[in-house]
Amino acid sequence: MLENQNSFAFFHMDLDLFYEQLFKEGIQTLKADEYTTDPYLLAGKDHRFGITLLLRPDRAIRQEIQSFFHPFIQTDPNQYYYPHTDIHVTILSIISCYEGFRLSQIDPRKYIRAIQQCVDQTQPFDIIYRGITLSADAVMVRGHLADDSLNQFRNCLRAQIKNSELADSIDKRYAIFTAHSTVIRYQYPLHNKDRWIELLEEHENHDFGRQTVREVELVYNDWYQRASKVQVLHTFELPD
Repeated sequence: MLENQNSFAFFHMDLDLFYEQLFKEGIQTLKADEYTTDPYLLAGKDHRFGITLLLRPDRAIRQEIQSFFHPFIQTDPNQYYYPHTDIHVTILSIISCYEGFRLSQIDPRKYIRAIQQCVDQTQPFDIIYRGITLSADAVMVRGHLADDSLNQFRNCLRAQIKNSELADSIDKRYAIFTAHSTVIRYQYPLHNKDRWIELLEEHENHDFGRQTVREVELVYNDWYQRASKVQVLHTFELPD
């Protein structure tokens, strides 16, 4: 048990450092005008779809995120701010979004059965949403893990789905280990970059709240998890 606790303590510290490093790199990217805008947001047509296991921040946290948007919207209203309905944390991207994928190509029931095996072994777990971090094209809320439950859940899912011979692209882009939520994407060049950077630095440690995760969703989704495009395939309740 002590070994597991020490392992998680190291991982927790490592995750914090990872978020901080991303934030620093993101600020430098903005200052150097090396940030990128998302071409799909303006194109109006995005046919990339996949299936994802995700969780939803609770209502209070999503409301706090919407409040967090206010000074950013005042500075640059033309960026893409996630509606409260679309805010999520990816647990595992089972089939990463790509053009041409359709739900009719798989049997969702087989994925549901495989995931249920891991859900049955996973109790509710806490996520602390505190601080923001950056990528070259987005602003993200940092999710901090209160214990190792989410990592164990993910590892179970990886093994269960791989062993089931179901089609997947798990970890093909990268092996997910964070609990972040993307909340702003750049769709235009920044209107007032200096003020934008100031706001990011002012809100680096913004406290969005804490959540006990009691259910997760398997969804067929587009890249942005837009509610108008998402189809919930199954909602799983974590056993107490």
